[in-house]
Amino acid sequence: MTSILTGDIINSRKTTNIDWLKSLKEILAHFGESPKYWQIYRGDSFQVEVKKPEEAFLVALKIKSALKSIANIDVRIGIGIGKKEYNADKITEANGEAFINSGFAFDNYLNKQSLAIKTPWQEIDKTFNIAFDLALLTIDSWSVNSAEVFKIVLENPEITQKEIAKMLNITQGRVSERQKRAGLEPVLKLNNLFKILIAQKINK
Repeated sequence: MTSILTGDIINSRKTTNIDWLKSLKEILAHFGESPKYWQIYRGDSFQVEVKKPEEAFLVALKIKSALKSIANIDVRIGIGIGKKEYNADKITEANGEAFINSGFAFDNYLNKQSLAIKTPWQEIDKTFNIAFDLALLTIDSWSVNSAEVFKIVLENPEITQKEIAKMLNITQGRVSERQKRAGLEPVLKLNNLFKILIAQKINK
């Protein structure tokens, strides 16, 4: 059982800022070598294998917060969980249930929202697609500053508000405000629930 994230960049052609590409590559590189485990194609589309399916939502959050911390850049991501039947030298040429589910989520669920999931379990799909839809009310409205603070916390889970304030040269109060506007606490709670429920399904 594995997970595949299929995504594309929103508004990539409307900006001259290409820093998003560097940020995306830095995140994807954590999951192995390209193009076997991740690949960027057609300029602004990508696919990556996250071998621990319970971490798929966290990876999506890392990608979203990194790209939204760059002005006017967002991303659509379809998460697919399932088996990987055929391995290949390029991830875009591999196949299996996880790939099919990721493509299905991307093609069918992302017309109205920017993050969706398809798994072998209908109740999981229903639960998390509704939860994602609600979470995206906050995530899709992240400012550059909110996304930046969210990104820092994901990269440094034990970091304190005081340390973030020093890093960004702002007050601790401003850090707290940005975290609240980013929905940091409820979104991280959703991620913890995702980890628990997906792990339970896989281990059954």
